[in-house]
Amino acid sequence: MTAPLFISEVSSNHARDLDRCLEFVDASAASGVDAVKFQLFRIDELFAPEILSQSKEHSRRKQWELPEEFLPHIKQRCVEKGVQFSCTPFFLEAVEILAPMVDFFKIASYELLWDDLIAACAKTGVPTILSTGMATLDEIGHAVKCFHDAGGEDLTLLHCVSGYPVPAEQCNLSAIDTIRNRFGVRVGWSDHSRSPAVLYRAIHAYQASIIEFHLDLDERGAEYATGHCWLPEEIAPVIANVREGFSADGTGVKVATDAEAPDRDWRADPTDGLRPLRTIREGWRP
Repeated sequence: MTAPLFISEVSSNHARDLDRCLEFVDASAASGVDAVKFQLFRIDELFAPEILSQSKEHSRRKQWELPEEFLPHIKQRCVEKGVQFSCTPFFLEAVEILAPMVDFFKIASYELLWDDLIAACAKTGVPTILSTGMATLDEIGHAVKCFHDAGGEDLTLLHCVSGYPVPAEQCNLSAIDTIRNRFGVRVGWSDHSRSPAVLYRAIHAYQASIIEFHLDLDERGAEYATGHCWLPEEIAPVIANVREGFSADGTGVKVATDAEAPDRDWRADPTDGLRPLRTIREGWRP
């Protein structure tokens, strides 16, 4: 097993500011992530009109839209920083807009029931990650079938609990195994817990192939107050610890390592049980 792919989710914390978007890429790369993900939505195509006409809270999310003209600049910064660029499409045209730029699509849990969006992503041939928050196994199975029926080949599922935040005792990480065994695909964890312990458990006990987490830069992002967003200084040591842990796996061949070499000759000699070996003792004779 190799270390999981770490994805930082900018979500709506960018404040429609290009410089802040690029800062997210920089901070993510410095934290050790493999990919940075944004979201592309239009409020008028995200919520039904009766919701927008009655709910000022939902209408105000117009201010959270990512300007499409930012996309090439974000992509370029990702290339410069050596991280993958991804974006979640929330309307069908977004798939066409994003396909030439993204390294992979990520479909959100709330869109898991939308066959047309899943099929549109599949038809591009771009690798796709599908989050499964709130879904039943039957609903996940339908989405997986929809993806494959549309010609999609590269699909990863993320176990997710769509609570913001979600307490550790509700993360149900063992569902990672359930999903993997049921559908035979790569499975990761989309985190809303903001708990290092949960991330370590998902990786080491359940072999999560991807860890996605929400990121904010400075506690001023639109979603930070909800409580599910990590800060760079919180997530960076977690990623570093995970990578250090995986570096300890080695080859599995049982031989003396370089670190052990100086002590090998100081083991007990088999003839008398005394340390060091007799060949070393010769050099200590007066």
